[in-house]
Parts: sequence; structure tokens; C-alpha cells
Amino acid sequence: MTLHREGYLIMAVGLIILSAIQVGNYFLFTMTGWTWLFLLLSLGALVMAYLIIQFFRVPSRVFSFTDNDILCPADGKVVVIEEVTESEYFKDRRIQVSIFMSPMNVHANYNPISGLMKYVKYHPGLFLVAWHPKSSTDNERTTMVIEHSSGKEVLFRQIAGAVARRICYYVQPGQTVKTGDEFGFIKFGSRVDVLLPLDCKINVKIGDTVKAKLTKLGELN
Repeated sequence: MTLHREGYLIMAVGLIILSAIQVGNYFLFTMTGWTWLFLLLSLGALVMAYLIIQFFRVPSRVFSFTDNDILCPADGKVVVIEEVTESEYFKDRRIQVSIFMSPMNVHANYNPISGLMKYVKYHPGLFLVAWHPKSSTDNERTTMVIEHSSGKEVLFRQIAGAVARRICYYVQPGQTVKTGDEFGFIKFGSRVDVLLPLDCKINVKIGDTVKAKLTKLGELN
């Protein structure tokens, strides 16, 4: 396991602040005989430090796939599987699979298929809760489309939630990408939507807990 580069500054600042608070607590409480309270606050500081660090963890994962497999781009829980009209790029009917990422999930995002990155667009927006029906169209988000070697295209979106305030992405149109390579990171609670062709086989169901690069969302036909 490693720690994501997007978290270096946040982790450093967070640990400095927690350390400074604990130094103040030490002189405030141990000098006045409230050692038990200092120890309790120390435990709380350790928990906070753990939560900050675990958010930016990137576990090592060994995965395998066939050329037509669509791998899960994010850790989380499947909250939507439905046929929708995609209005930004395809402007037709697609199968939408939505994955909700809680603050406890790994927040690095990975390419679901290999191919040519045809479209990348960042949209500023609102910060509705990630499971709100309008979060896919109204929230801060980034839309990307990969064209598979078969000619079929898969669209996926990073969507900010009520807590998330920054979406990071590292790909550009015209770039050739590989399944399982990292394409971005979302800070704090968020959601990823994947829009698939109607004839795509779906391998997950609503309520499933999924893992990036390990869970197969479906297969291109």
C-alpha cells in the first residue's frame, strides 16, 4: 500500500495541526491534574490522524481481465443501474451504473477499459449529496469517454458530493489509456457514473460492494 500524492499537503498540515493541539493540551491538562482528559484527547487525535491518512491510501491490487471486460473504476457501493438518456456526449440511451464512494473508501479512480480517450471535460457545479438524482448533471464533475478497439465507447464521470470540493484528473483527449491505469482522484465523499452501451452485459447489481480494478462491472458485446 502507498499514499496518494494528492494527500501529501493535507496529511502534513493535518498532522502539524493535531500535534500543535496536543502540545497545548499537554500543558493545559497535565499541569492541572487532568491527565485522564489529556489521554482521552490524545486517543481522539490518533483516530483523526488515522482517518486522514487512510483516506489517501492506495492499496496494491493484482488484477486480470480480458479485452472486452469493463472493470470497476472506483471502490464503493452500486446505487444505480438503469437505462437513461445521456445528454452531454452520446445524446442517446445508455445503461448507467453508479458507484457511491463514502469517505472510508479508496478514492483513486481507474480506467474501466483500454482505448483512445476521446473526450475529457470538467464542469464546475453544485455540491448536492452524491446520491441526489440531479448530482450527475448539476454537481461539479468531470466527464470522460474512452473508445474501445471494437469502436464502442464507454463514458464515465467523477461527481463531487456534499463534502468533496476537488476533482482531480490526469488524462487528456487523444491519449491512449490502459485498463486499470489511474485516471484521477476525488477528495472525500463522491460518486462515479459509468454509461455503457445498451447491449452491454452487466455483472453487478444494486447494493453490491465493489472494488476498483477487482470487480468486473460488465462486458462489451
